[in-house]
Amino acid sequence: MTDGTDDSGLTRRRLLGGLAATAAATVGSTVATSAAALPSSAATVDSAAVATVKSWDIQTDVLVVGSGAGGVCAAIEARLAGANVVLIEALPKFGGSSAMSGGVVYAGGGTALQKALKITDSVEQMYRFIALAGTVHPPLDKIQLYCEGSVEHFDWLVAQGIPYTEKFSLSKELPMGDESLYFSGNELAWPTRDLATPAPRGHVPGVVGMNGGRRLMQALLQQAAALGVEMRASVRAERLVVERDGRIAGMIVTTGGEQHVIAAKRGVVLASGGFIHNREMLRLYAPQLYDCSVPWGNALDHGDGINMGIGAGAAALRMHEGFAISPIYPPENVLSGILVNASGQRFISEESYHGVLGNAIAYHQQGRAWLITDRDSSFAFHQDNFLPVAEASTIGDIAVQLDFPKGALQQTVAYYNLHAANGEDPMFRKSPAFVRPLQGPPYTAWDVSVTQAFFPAHTFGGLHTTVDGQVLNSVGEIIPGLYAAGRSTAGIPTAPYIASGLSVGDCTFFGRRAGRAAASVPEASV
Repeated sequence: MTDGTDDSGLTRRRLLGGLAATAAATVGSTVATSAAALPSSAATVDSAAVATVKSWDIQTDVLVVGSGAGGVCAAIEARLAGANVVLIEALPKFGGSSAMSGGVVYAGGGTALQKALKITDSVEQMYRFIALAGTVHPPLDKIQLYCEGSVEHFDWLVAQGIPYTEKFSLSKELPMGDESLYFSGNELAWPTRDLATPAPRGHVPGVVGMNGGRRLMQALLQQAAALGVEMRASVRAERLVVERDGRIAGMIVTTGGEQHVIAAKRGVVLASGGFIHNREMLRLYAPQLYDCSVPWGNALDHGDGINMGIGAGAAALRMHEGFAISPIYPPENVLSGILVNASGQRFISEESYHGVLGNAIAYHQQGRAWLITDRDSSFAFHQDNFLPVAEASTIGDIAVQLDFPKGALQQTVAYYNLHAANGEDPMFRKSPAFVRPLQGPPYTAWDVSVTQAFFPAHTFGGLHTTVDGQVLNSVGEIIPGLYAAGRSTAGIPTAPYIASGLSVGDCTFFGRRAGRAAASVPEASV
C-alpha cells in the first residue's frame, strides 16, 4: 500500500511520524507508590491500591486510550465541549486499525453525497437493512440512533476535512478509483434485497487505491491536533485506577520502561481496539476466528481495553462475533460459479457480500469451502487469494479429486444447471446477471477454506455500553467515569458483517458521543 497524499503533498506517513516524534516524551516522574510492583497484565488497580497514589504525574479532564477512529473522534468532541484531553497510543504511530481500513463509513437516509448523486434513501430503509440483515437481537437502540443521526454525522465528517467526491461506483467491491459512494454490502443480494429497499451507503474518501482509511485518519488526527488534544505515542495503558466508591479515577501507564499515573477528572474513554492478535483470548471467546489465515487489525489489538473494563466490573457482549472475509471477487464473472461445502452442496448465494460469505464459511461450514468454476467463470489472470486444488474435464472427476460424497457434487451441479438454463436460482435466488449453467470445461475447484485462502478476520465483541458510551456492569449499572468506543465495545457491527463501513461508522459516531458524555461530567477532585 502507498501512503495517501493530500493536495499539499503531506503524506500520512510524514504527518504521523511528526506527531509521534513530538508526542513520545515520557508521561512524567515515577509514581511514589507500590504501583511498580503490579503485574504487567491488563487489569484494574483494586480499591485499596488507589489510596497509595500520593500524587499524579499528569492530570487531565478526559483520558482517551487508543488513536483509531473511535478514540480520535472521542477526543475531538471532548475538546470541542471544553475539556482538556490527553490521548495515549501504545504504538509509535497514531491511526489504529482504522488507518488500515478502506475508510468506509456506512451512512444513509439522504446524506449530502447521496442527494448530490440523485440517490433516494430513507432513515427507515437504512434502519431495516441494519436491523434485519445481520444477527438476531441486534442493538436496536444504537441502530436507530445511528440511522437517525447519519445525515448529520456525514456532514460532521466532511467538516473535519475528509474529502469526498461526487462520484458513484457500480463495482461490488471497494472502488479503486476516487469514487466516494457505492453499494458496500449485501444490499442487492437475496434475502436482504427483500428486507429493505437497496441504496448505496458506502461513503469512502475520494482517493485512489486502498488509501481511504489513511486519508480519513489523517484528517481526524490533524483536527485533533489543531484543537489542542495532547497526543502521546508509545504509551501503553496497563490498568485502571478505581476509587473506593467504584468511580474510575485514572490509569496506570508505562512508557520508556517506567510506570506513571494519569488522573482523569471527568472520565476515561477506552478505545484501544479488539483482540484479534490475542491468540489466547481468540481461542477462548471467538474460536471460529482462530484459524482464519489473516488476523486483520492493529498489531496491539490484544483486547487490553476490554480486559481492563471487565476487571472493573464491566459486562462484555457478543465476544464470539467478528467479521470473517472471503474475497472471491473481483472479477465478477466468477460469481457465475458455485460455492460448495465438504458435502459437495451449495450453501449460499455466491454474490453475497464478502463478510456474509466469510461468515457462512467460518461459522457454519467448519471453515471449509470450495469455489467451482468452468471455463467462462474462471480467472483470466493469476491471483493468489486462494489456489486451485483440482482441475478436470468433468465435474465427476473434480468430485473424485476432492473426495466428496459419491454423486453429491454431480447432483448439485445438475440441479443448478437445470434452473440456470432458464436464468433462475430457486435455491438462493442469485441475481440473473450471475446465473448460467456450468458447462464449459475445464472445471476448476478453488480452496476458499479459512486456513488455505486469504481470509481476513477481526473481532466485534466488547464492553457493554449505553448509546453515550458509558460502560455498564453485569446488572446494567453505569460504571462512573468509564466510557468506551470502537471495537473495544459491542456496537452496531455484528456477525455476519453485512456491509463495509458499519465498523468505522460505529467508531466515529459513537466515539463522538462518548467524548461528549465524558466531557459533560463535573470534575472530580483528585
